Amino acid sequence: MKRFKAWFTIALGILGILFLLLAHYSKNSHPIAPTQEEPSSLPLSGRVIFVDAGHGGADGGARAKDSKVWEKEINLQVALAVKAQLEESGALVVMSRERDMEYDTNKRKDLTARLDLAREQGTELVISIHMNEYRSRTESGPQVFYRKNQEKSRLLAGVLQEHLIRVLEPEKKRAAMAGDYFILSSSMPSVLVECGFLSNAREEALLLTPEYQQKIAIALRDGIIAYFTLPVE
Repeated sequence: MKRFKAWFTIALGILGILFLLLAHYSKNSHPIAPTQEEPSSLPLSGRVIFVDAGHGGADGGARAKDSKVWEKEINLQVALAVKAQLEESGALVVMSRERDMEYDTNKRKDLTARLDLAREQGTELVISIHMNEYRSRTESGPQVFYRKNQEKSRLLAGVLQEHLIRVLEPEKKRAAMAGDYFILSSSMPSVLVECGFLSNAREEALLLTPEYQQKIAIALRDGIIAYFTLPVE
């Protein structure tokens, strides 16, 4: 009996020491701070956005006057930069292409396939990336186009145009305009973004740099976030 009491006393002493150590650790330990924002707190959480890299495959689009780079290549680079920016802001991004390809050699069928993909994936906004050109090499500046009589598209185009001017600070500050482009024929808000002129020597040089492409992507991301915060009438 005495031996049992002795062991019992020792056991209580050990438990007491463990309790004191645990209390000390809990008091002096600090929880690890989260390193990333919760997905639900990001500005584009739950948004599904379709990003179209214009042209592709046999359809090269415009060609830069000095570097001879095809528009389709720059479109893809910018579109991928836009995708990365939107995803960092919480959006689910559906791409029309992530490599040099086309859905059909017939242009109308190719564009129809792109819009079908956007609808099938339940996207709520279409943004098509392009580069501009003109016979005069003095024309410059980004410009956003929307389909006439589509109010939501007009609002989206206006907000994106504003952010492109703010971020890129182009010499010529253009206004968003209505345009008759097939890629804009969807019922969802849709815009076509001409990021700059490949026929303008200065702007071509900028459009070829990853730094400027990133600035375009940031401007479009910020514009899309601003569009989704517009008051609903």
